[in-house]
Amino acid sequence: MATIYIKNMVCNRCIMVVKNELQQLGIEPVKVALGEVTLEQPLHPDQKGLLEAAFSSLGFALIDDRKSQLIEKVKNLIVSLVHQDNSDLKTNLSGYLSSHLHHDYTYISNLFSEVEGTTIEKYFIAQKIERVKELLVYDELTLSEIAYQLNYSSVAHLSNQFKKVTGLTPSHFKNIKAEKRKPLDKV
Repeated sequence: MATIYIKNMVCNRCIMVVKNELQQLGIEPVKVALGEVTLEQPLHPDQKGLLEAAFSSLGFALIDDRKSQLIEKVKNLIVSLVHQDNSDLKTNLSGYLSSHLHHDYTYISNLFSEVEGTTIEKYFIAQKIERVKELLVYDELTLSEIAYQLNYSSVAHLSNQFKKVTGLTPSHFKNIKAEKRKPLDKV
């Protein structure tokens, strides 16, 4: 088995696009998940070149070095945690990342800050705020329900964090209906 890591693969649609692109190139993946693809055997250099070109045109990139792979895994775990598995949001983020990545959190955190120019916590908060925006746009949940779902201690805590990040209150954001959300790979 061989694993390749892919940058900017942040949603289920990305998984579908990557899987389709692999199949068009005659590469049958064993598994495609956020940020990574498992193959039966390593790519041939010719296949790798074709894949890099195809992925580049789609906004993806192959990641070769271990540190970048780890950073991408951190991002994908956080995106998945916030946007899909939000029942796990009640867990401690540092413990969650350490257990999934099998590295000390201090190492992960320092590497992330060095490479990304921001902290894991700020990235996590940015993802949570994007999820809040999404839920506000859907207009199916109350702010109290959103706060509970995303593990905020109170509506006031969510509102304060939302305003700090966006400059708007959640209710004002809900009313303006303009440029509400960013693509996840731009957060």
